[in-house]
Amino acid sequence: MPTNARRLSLRGLLTLATAAACVAAVASAPAQAGDNPTYTNPNAPIDVRVNDLLHRMTLDEKIGQMDQISVVNMQGDCQWSGGDFTESCLHDVLVKNAAGSVLSGGGAGPSVNTPENWAKMVNTVQQYAVKNSRLHIPIIYGVDAVHGHNNVLGATIFPQEIGMGSTWDPSLVKAAGASTARAVAATGIDWNFAPVTDIARDQRWGRYYETYGEDPLLSGTLAAAAVQGIQNAGGAKDVAATVKHFAGYGEPGNGHDRVPGDVSMRYLQDTLLPSYQQAIDAGAQSVMVNSGAINGIPATASHYLLTDVLRKQWGFKGVVVSDWADVRALQTSYHLTADYPAAIAKAVNAGLDMAMEPYDAQGWSDGLRTAVQRHLVSVARIDQSVKRILTLKFRLGLFEHPYVDASKADSRVIGADTGLARQAADESQVLLRNDGGVLPISSKAKKIVVAGSYADDINDQVGGWTVGWQGVPDGVTLPGTTVLQGIEKAAPSGTQVVQAKTADDAVTQAKDADLTVVVVGEKAAAEGSADSPRPELTADQQALVKSLKATGKPVVTVVLAGRPLVLGDADGTQGLLMSWLPGTEGGNAVADVLFGKTDPSGRLNASWPKDIGNEPMYYQQLPGTNAGPESSYDAAYPFGAGLSYTTYTFDSVKAASATARTKDTVKLAVHVSDTGSRAGDLVVPVYVAQPSSDVLSPSRKLVAFTKVHLDAGQSRTVSLSVPPSELAVTPGDIDGAGPRQVAPGTYVFTAGTQTATVTLR
Repeated sequence: MPTNARRLSLRGLLTLATAAACVAAVASAPAQAGDNPTYTNPNAPIDVRVNDLLHRMTLDEKIGQMDQISVVNMQGDCQWSGGDFTESCLHDVLVKNAAGSVLSGGGAGPSVNTPENWAKMVNTVQQYAVKNSRLHIPIIYGVDAVHGHNNVLGATIFPQEIGMGSTWDPSLVKAAGASTARAVAATGIDWNFAPVTDIARDQRWGRYYETYGEDPLLSGTLAAAAVQGIQNAGGAKDVAATVKHFAGYGEPGNGHDRVPGDVSMRYLQDTLLPSYQQAIDAGAQSVMVNSGAINGIPATASHYLLTDVLRKQWGFKGVVVSDWADVRALQTSYHLTADYPAAIAKAVNAGLDMAMEPYDAQGWSDGLRTAVQRHLVSVARIDQSVKRILTLKFRLGLFEHPYVDASKADSRVIGADTGLARQAADESQVLLRNDGGVLPISSKAKKIVVAGSYADDINDQVGGWTVGWQGVPDGVTLPGTTVLQGIEKAAPSGTQVVQAKTADDAVTQAKDADLTVVVVGEKAAAEGSADSPRPELTADQQALVKSLKATGKPVVTVVLAGRPLVLGDADGTQGLLMSWLPGTEGGNAVADVLFGKTDPSGRLNASWPKDIGNEPMYYQQLPGTNAGPESSYDAAYPFGAGLSYTTYTFDSVKAASATARTKDTVKLAVHVSDTGSRAGDLVVPVYVAQPSSDVLSPSRKLVAFTKVHLDAGQSRTVSLSVPPSELAVTPGDIDGAGPRQVAPGTYVFTAGTQTATVTLR
């Protein structure tokens, strides 16, 4: 670093008296190309403003817009030290190389982690770009806010997506997305790298918990709801959602993160792509590319995915951004090219608009310029991407409102929407065993033992991507309620709650207890570090639960984990509650279910294997001539499983017509009843099966669902629609050539045990 580099504090660099003084920063700064240029006119159409600005830009300025740099490249020693900003590095990144975007990866924030300091940090970067770049173009700032504004200490942390998926509740997912976006906007950030729209079918994969589950329709519907929530939140500024990781990221060949996968074209089209399309059709303004490779081609270099499918087939108009350092990886890891300029050309020509190349703004600028000089990339192709990037910035209002009032960030973020987070955690709880009606806990219980190392562990309860990339860093105390604390608060007066300190203590205390709640799980981690070749409870946890079962007293197991875990000797307790990674309100939510304040309504969005070695596992396994033990779909707890404290019946399912055309939407009416003694929320799924088909079809496939509230004794008829897209498959032989279509024939729709048959012609 130059010896004359100056370190500037957030306060020293950003001297903005009020938020109002910031607003006019872009529009009031005349461009060198002339006074009052059209692109600074807020009343001009966006496309006119974009074209005017693009024509004023140099090639180097256009190249810079296509680069996204980590904020750490402008702090401290400009590597990964954090701290105060260094002016020479701000100048190198934002002026010399004209970077169009900045991001904070997991853990990359201000030295003192508060919402106000986050807002000051983002304002600082934004102000430097606006005031010092030749054309005063604002940057767009990105962050992975995947379960609340999870990088910010004090922000409300929602359940991870795997838990949100078990709610089967699009309206709740939408509300959580909106809450997250308001918190993100309050800190000055306008680009959220969420929702994760991949489907997860291999419990070994480290990013399993970041998905909404294994089913394409459920995942796509919830991702679409998240997109709508994020982009229509009504916060301090608009926020763009990102559909990621396009496409097929959840299919690593050996279960480890980012390992190349091989899938058939039929499986790609019929199973992996639909969830992304649903979220994109919901209006997502950006897409992040899968870091992995599919069928021998890295997704970042796939013209088929990024142009043929995304642009031509689906009509996507927004910005496509790579994941972390993936363009350079085309050269260094995948060895597609001999040098970096050629790697850049591969990605850009495939359809990439922006490269998340977090450490080397100069390398990107030099590399893309060299690619142009070699005639590997055309200026017209660069203009296409820059138009998309500028359009996004104009749509987000960055040229008129680049800053936020940092003084309001704390009040808008800290403790915001805890009631909504508790509702989300409540609805995500999946009750899988309740032998003898052990739950809800009787008000007559005098002694409850709480055991297990995860019972009072808030950090592992929230999981990875919380404050830090791998989870809450050592020495950081996260505000929230653990399971132990939730039980202590919820226990009725006169009930003793005892925390067992050791396994031996737990067994001793359990002998005269009315009930033991044992909390088991897995350590927080992210991406490759969260890969689990043996996704099972650890031996010591299995031994603890086995010892507690041997006491003969009732035991309820609560699982805090990002994936179904093989339980081994821990299976078979009277109660089993899957709590996933329920966020900062998770302890309250577990207690809500245990004591019956909430009727459990969560249903499994992922299949639970009986034993190690049954990965990948998913309920849509195709039929075959196999006959070995567990070689067909044979789950410990299948997709859709879950119990309630009331009882329901599916009384009938009726089709509007017994025949229809293959291009028609099938209309269904499902009559359901609450036959128990209390109200509850019922998930109503409809599955389809084909008695015979040219292309193999699963024994059941989810094609529609809803969630309804029923009072005790109430009956309702709910209407559901099955569009042709949910019945379409790729026809033909093994090669899987051709577009998806609905095959004529008989289709059997099932809700509960009730069926309706429709013939499509």
